[in-house]
Amino acid sequence: MAYETILYDADQGVATVTLNRPDRLNAWTRAMEREIRSALDQAMADEAVRVVVLTGAGRGFCAGADMDLLSGVQGGSGADETAPATRPFDMEIRGDFQTRYSYFPGLPKPILAAINGPCAGLGLIMALYCDIRFAAETAVFTTAFSRRGLIAEHGISWLLPRLIGLQGALDLTLSGRKFGADEALRLGLVAQVFRDADFQASVRAYALDLAANVSPRSMKVMKRQLYEAQFQTLAEAVTAANREMQGSFQSDDFKEGVAHFVEKRPARFTGT
Repeated sequence: MAYETILYDADQGVATVTLNRPDRLNAWTRAMEREIRSALDQAMADEAVRVVVLTGAGRGFCAGADMDLLSGVQGGSGADETAPATRPFDMEIRGDFQTRYSYFPGLPKPILAAINGPCAGLGLIMALYCDIRFAAETAVFTTAFSRRGLIAEHGISWLLPRLIGLQGALDLTLSGRKFGADEALRLGLVAQVFRDADFQASVRAYALDLAANVSPRSMKVMKRQLYEAQFQTLAEAVTAANREMQGSFQSDDFKEGVAHFVEKRPARFTGT
């Protein structure tokens, strides 16, 4: 499928989705929103894809909503900015993960954010909805909303405290200040920081390891477990884990997981 605002590539089990408006620091548009959703659907439907990497072209990840889009909202033409997702409700996925921007956690495959440069506003929110975040050493972050007369948008009030605690979330949202990759790492906002020169290769190496050496079935189930647990008691999480464990014992991936370890050979997981 041809895209206008993003690039899509799938190779060796890794789909790379690249925001592709480098002249605008990949600022977010409605077309980009639609294309990212389509690209992720494409990656989820492709049995050969096991991991997705979301990144930006040029020197930025995503500078937030395009100013033309914000101007349109100010002028009254952006009334649908708060509209919910219009897709049919999926009974297999929590409603929390079916809104306009919160759908990443409901997708079955892991999504890695490769934050290669400025990451602001809505761009930061999309990075937060990814499952694991990596940053280049020169990446810069900001929530920005308070400095635009806006509020904590699109669920960041739920996401951010769970990642960095309430005080840290209040600091970053109220101040709208800029902070660098080292601070993002200290706060727990990103998992690792890599040198700019090695950044994309380092993230891809992580993704390739998941694609080649980890059970796709395990990743799918564990991702669902961890996000569901945000709404569960300990007893409920244990009950769910016990149920999933029985299913895993019957899976082909469990048999392969034991076999490749005993036989000391590379894994050949099928996801079944």
